[in-house]
Amino acid sequence: MVFALPGVKFDLDMIKKYDTPAPRYTSYPPATQLTEGFTSTDYQRAIAASNQRKSPLSLYFHIPFCQSSCYFCGCNTVISNNKNIAKPYLEHLEREIKNTSNLIDPDRKVLQIHWGGGTPNYLDCDQVEFLWKSITHHFNIDPQAEISIEINPRYVDKDYIFFLREIGFNRISFGIQDFNSQVQKAVNRIQPEELLLDAMSWIKAAKFDSVNVDLIYGLPYQTLQTFRETVKKTVALDPDRIVVFNFAYVPWLKPAQKNIPLEALPKPQEKLEILKMTIEELTNSQYRFIGMDHFAKPNDELAIAQQNHTLQRNFQGYTTHAGTELFGFGATSISMLHDAYVQNHKQLKDYYQAVASDALPVSKGIKLTADDVLRRDVIMCIMSNFHLHKQKVAEKYHINFDEYFAQELDALKPLEADGLVSISSKHIQVTEIGRLLVRNIAVVFDIYHHNQDKHFSRTI
Repeated sequence: MVFALPGVKFDLDMIKKYDTPAPRYTSYPPATQLTEGFTSTDYQRAIAASNQRKSPLSLYFHIPFCQSSCYFCGCNTVISNNKNIAKPYLEHLEREIKNTSNLIDPDRKVLQIHWGGGTPNYLDCDQVEFLWKSITHHFNIDPQAEISIEINPRYVDKDYIFFLREIGFNRISFGIQDFNSQVQKAVNRIQPEELLLDAMSWIKAAKFDSVNVDLIYGLPYQTLQTFRETVKKTVALDPDRIVVFNFAYVPWLKPAQKNIPLEALPKPQEKLEILKMTIEELTNSQYRFIGMDHFAKPNDELAIAQQNHTLQRNFQGYTTHAGTELFGFGATSISMLHDAYVQNHKQLKDYYQAVASDALPVSKGIKLTADDVLRRDVIMCIMSNFHLHKQKVAEKYHINFDEYFAQELDALKPLEADGLVSISSKHIQVTEIGRLLVRNIAVVFDIYHHNQDKHFSRTI
């Protein structure tokens, strides 16, 4: 049974009440549960079990390098203007691809590929081609695969964009963050409006299948009016998807943020007003609120998948390929198999040392229990589709849903009383008010969350 997708309502009182830390649920268990007790031997066993399932593949390649530091950034990056630094990294990345792919059944099709970072277009065209040839040599790429790349628009020209399209990329993403020059200067990411317009025009001329752009609210010197202008200019660019991230000021975790003037950050009340305005502007411009911080056109695959209750989440965010298993390559990357998550070494020296010895560069991981897999399914259904069909879960996992989750259903009663969720004998449905607070609903089913608040950002 397909439910009509509700809109989203901004209830300030509920947002203030429930604005507490919670995981973003790009995985369950959250990545904070990965431990160093999980070894490369454990990973090899997980890959062998994965081969038995014969699931299609999703591949992620991490390019950690950036030419300069964006003060808002929370990614794992290496800042360097010395482009020679990429050469040994690509050599080790190729070796990791070879060693890992040798353990994976070559008949398994790759349905998704994503290059992230850092700044993947830190690589020149020859380096992009080198990595691309390594991937296509070692993996069986489906002709209809989604192949996406993140770019920094400050470091591309028309020829580079067309080269990416010709080599095989069909989806592209770039960060706008904010059009306002004062904001850009404060976060050390100056990119004039003309530059952004050029980048989008080249992307459209190259006929990419889908374009995603990122915005960030809560940055220094932002006001309701200035960010409204940014949102309107972004809509005028006509991207297929828009992601609006909440800036988390955590200088104790990300030292570069110490360069941001604290007094210039918008106050909490204005930040909420900016979020409310953004949602209104985008939904009034026919973008559908997918969830968390994502918006998409109604004909976009994400919106269609959500309408059909087949949308999923993984470490790359929302995805339409529910049955794939994700293999990550490069420093810091995370692999997400059906019953195991694995993270590579974060430091280049550790990553290089492991790969050079032909070991899988495993830093930490986790083997999922049967309960983990069940709870992941429940949480991801709620996070992705704002709806859960109890009986389908019960039949899939051979449980009585209401008995198995009796404590959780009891814990949801206050949220139901506040209008965030509607619970019946057959369904759990997130309401229009609850969609902005979906993490608060999902966390009820998370048995790891107790005393873990310090690890996570706030829900709004």
